[in-house]
Amino acid sequence: MTAPTRRPGPPMGGPPAARMMMAGGAPTEKLQDFKGSTKRLLGLLAPQRLAVGLVLLSGIAGVALSVYGPRLLGHATDIIFAGVIGKSVPAGVTKEQAVEQLRSQGENTRADLLSAVDFTPGQGIDFTALAHLLGWVAAVYVFAWIFGVIQGRITARVVQVAVYRLRQDVEVKLSRLPLSYFDKQPRGEVLSRATNDTDNIAQTLQQTFAQIVTSLLMIVGVLGMMFWISWLLALIALVTVPVSIWLTTVIGKRSQPNFVAQWSITGKLNGHIEEMFTGHSLVKVFGRQGEAQQTFAEHNEKLYASSFRAQFISGLIQPAMMFLSNLNYVLVAVVGGLRVASGSLSLGEVQAFIQYSRQFSQPLTQVASMANLVQSGVASAERVFALLDAPEQSAEPAPAGLDRVQGRITFEDVSFRYLPDKPLIDGLSLEVAPGQTVAIVGPTGAGKTTLVNLLMRFYEVDSGRITLDGVDIASVPRPELREHMGMVLQDTWLFGGTIAENIAYGADEFSLDAVRQAAEAAHVDAFVRMLPDGYDTVIDEEGSNVSAGQKQLITIARAFLAEPSILILDEATSSVDTRTEVLIQRAMTTLRSGRTSFVIAHRLSTIRDADVILVMEHGSIVEQGSHSSLLAAGGAYARLYSAQFAAAVAEVD
Repeated sequence: MTAPTRRPGPPMGGPPAARMMMAGGAPTEKLQDFKGSTKRLLGLLAPQRLAVGLVLLSGIAGVALSVYGPRLLGHATDIIFAGVIGKSVPAGVTKEQAVEQLRSQGENTRADLLSAVDFTPGQGIDFTALAHLLGWVAAVYVFAWIFGVIQGRITARVVQVAVYRLRQDVEVKLSRLPLSYFDKQPRGEVLSRATNDTDNIAQTLQQTFAQIVTSLLMIVGVLGMMFWISWLLALIALVTVPVSIWLTTVIGKRSQPNFVAQWSITGKLNGHIEEMFTGHSLVKVFGRQGEAQQTFAEHNEKLYASSFRAQFISGLIQPAMMFLSNLNYVLVAVVGGLRVASGSLSLGEVQAFIQYSRQFSQPLTQVASMANLVQSGVASAERVFALLDAPEQSAEPAPAGLDRVQGRITFEDVSFRYLPDKPLIDGLSLEVAPGQTVAIVGPTGAGKTTLVNLLMRFYEVDSGRITLDGVDIASVPRPELREHMGMVLQDTWLFGGTIAENIAYGADEFSLDAVRQAAEAAHVDAFVRMLPDGYDTVIDEEGSNVSAGQKQLITIARAFLAEPSILILDEATSSVDTRTEVLIQRAMTTLRSGRTSFVIAHRLSTIRDADVILVMEHGSIVEQGSHSSLLAAGGAYARLYSAQFAAAVAEVD
């Protein structure tokens, strides 16, 4: 059974060219719910609470050690400074005597400085104590690095597992979405949400989750050490914090809409590229390369503009924070120097405090600079969540146990419409006996393909019901229902793989002999044997190395191998020549034997031997009967038949 193609659905607001021209707007688009989307994004990590807890614990341990390091270095500076001072003071004089002597000489500032230093007159630097202390410093930073490595490894696993599950959710969601969703969404837009946006979420979480945690812990730890050393200097260091928060908020609000626009336009650009690449032959045939390039250029220009604005505006945060950090450093250095001169603080304490002021400014700058990543990630998350929240097709009922299907199909007063105000099928009733071949003809838009789409449950009926062997198909799970159906479409679909694999796509179990038999029945074997690799010939996704008619034959062979109970042929011979069509019709007669079959055809020569021919117009059956009886009636079918050169059909016979 081949994959279903995208069928006509609700209009999308004008012809394709007009839709593409309108698709690049709304550069001022805003996030619908930044806080809610952020909370939901973090909720992706909830199933890994233990691992997240380990990230926090390792972050706390690493930060605690990193914060304690400057304090130890400050003590090392005090040891060196005390040794220098002690060696300059004669031995035998006490510290108090040396300070008093300086005061008596009027050198009060120097006396205040020495009073805060713990030195021994006549004794130089205690290298043993210094080496011991530096050993502790080295151990502290080594263990801080180890905890950082542990945190990074766990974070990478947590993030990748979360995104892995998100991709699974997206894949499952795509399989549950009704066909009408894809009718309304460009394929490139859907692909962009499933690939580009999920990758951006992974990058955002990887680069910000652990870093934000570490930065916040660093801010708290450093702030505590700063107040421990000097509450006055700590208050001075905090002067720039409100300004930093205000700047980050103001700049962030201005950059948010541009990040949303960036990812929205990215999806539209991907949709345009996918559409133009898929139909590149038609674009060239109708000379629309210039228009396609112009549309691409417009999308590309808007993407460039929104991306530039987003990155530039959010990029202003880091230099602004660096300016405030430097201003903070100057204030702390000046006031700290005065405190050392007055003897209120030791030189090592001021040195440690200056390091802490740098450590305090650095995480603030990091958190602020990550605002652009966070906003970009949340914008992508909102797009993915919108996909995950899209209405799904109705839930699958319990298995109906359709083991053996006879093929009796009944349409009972069925009505359906794509748009609420535009009926397509209204009150249609039809009964098909097991093994009958039902041909459906009529002008384009009459509802022929829609009829079989309702039978396959690609769409649900608005009213009435369809039964299979007396069982309402709405009470049958879609996979169970479709197990008994085979479908060959006008638009062929092949995947990247060998010819044998493509033929065997619809069969659970198969052998190479069965594949060859199906290929012979569909007249595929003849041209396959002429290929260098035979059935092992690899077909690319576009099937560009086989002709359109050969692709059609391969899909027909696929239906032969699947051996469905109900066969649906939607213009299945539209891409083959007249001679091959005659051969396929004979094969189709064999294939349809004992199976209920629906054949949609525009070439009436292909359905002359159908048991019942339905003529549809505007969603209703206006005529039904055999080929001869409908010709004798001289109605709609006779008019269609006479327009297709009945003499040519007789010549083929």
